[in-house]
Amino acid sequence: MENKKFAYARVSAKDQNLERQIEDFKKYEVSERDIFYDKLSGKDFNRESYQQLTRYMLREGDTLIVKSLDRFGRNYELILEEWRYITKEIKAEIIVTDMPLLNTTTNRDLIGTLINDIIISLLSYVAENERLMIRQRQKEGIAIAQKNGVKFGRPEIQIPENWMEWYTKWKQVEASALSLI
Repeated sequence: MENKKFAYARVSAKDQNLERQIEDFKKYEVSERDIFYDKLSGKDFNRESYQQLTRYMLREGDTLIVKSLDRFGRNYELILEEWRYITKEIKAEIIVTDMPLLNTTTNRDLIGTLINDIIISLLSYVAENERLMIRQRQKEGIAIAQKNGVKFGRPEIQIPENWMEWYTKWKQVEASALSLI
């Protein structure tokens, strides 16, 4: 059986674009049908496409390609756990395209493994720290906006003056919702 190349792309929100990541995968000759993606936060690995890829598609000897480690996820411990799961349990290779040192296809010896482990630990920590900083900046921004009178959420419903009259008719089945329009 031939080893396959898979790619995984992730953005945090539905309105964000995956194209820059997908474009990068073309250099590695990954078939379009073997590119998996999610438009969800990287706080954990509970992402449908990611789970489908790693639990059902990825096999021993295959290669998983990601653009950067933070596209993989943003939780330090979970990134380390997933990396170990893929490389040790599945026995698949991983290539992080924007970090050539994180390429298990070329750095297979003991020193390469050690370097990979150190870099993954450091970058996973940085990714999680960035997620925490984003949350903190967001919280501070919301507090300042609220202090300046910005209202969040749905606007209050304006109740018409004759509300009780129409409500009473509606309750007594004298009027339908359509007659209110």
